[in-house]
Amino acid sequence: MKKQSKYRRKIIKTQRQYLPLAFFWFWYGIVLFVVLQSNDAKTATSTTDFSVVPAEVNYPAPQLALKNVNGETESLADFSGQVLLLNNWATWCPPCKAEMPTLKKFHDAHSAEGFTIIAVEAGDGKEEVLEFANSLELTFPIWLDPEGAALNAFKNGSLPNSYVIDRSGTVRYAWTGEISLAMLEKYVTPLIAESN
Repeated sequence: MKKQSKYRRKIIKTQRQYLPLAFFWFWYGIVLFVVLQSNDAKTATSTTDFSVVPAEVNYPAPQLALKNVNGETESLADFSGQVLLLNNWATWCPPCKAEMPTLKKFHDAHSAEGFTIIAVEAGDGKEEVLEFANSLELTFPIWLDPEGAALNAFKNGSLPNSYVIDRSGTVRYAWTGEISLAMLEKYVTPLIAESN
């Protein structure tokens, strides 16, 4: 029995020696966790301003003609002399839907300067497209593309994707992914101004 109590006393003494160290590491871990969480929150906030940067390109716009939501056939050639942003999108695509208010805002601000957006919906039915367009009060042309002609013409099946066509019919910028207002102002506004 005497050996057992001596052994217990040794364990208790050892535990008492390491107890402050254990508390230190426990609280250090909590502080480190809180600091890392606050950094993650700051990073998450800054990514809401994230936008893809367009690729500079230089090639003639493809010949493309599709029916709009009113059933009339329109072509890119019908918009000759304007700066166009052709946007391929779908009602089921979250980033496509997320960028639409931004595209509307940019279009509304620059349409008087000879700029328009053509929103080419990739495959959904007319009623779904109209419901979505009406909910956002979109004022730019919306074309229906049930066969994927625009995706094939621009050789890009990812959604959303956008192409900026200058007044002479040359594709100048290509985007794949959601566009921010800041990127539109940075890249498209100077193109509108240089052509005006």
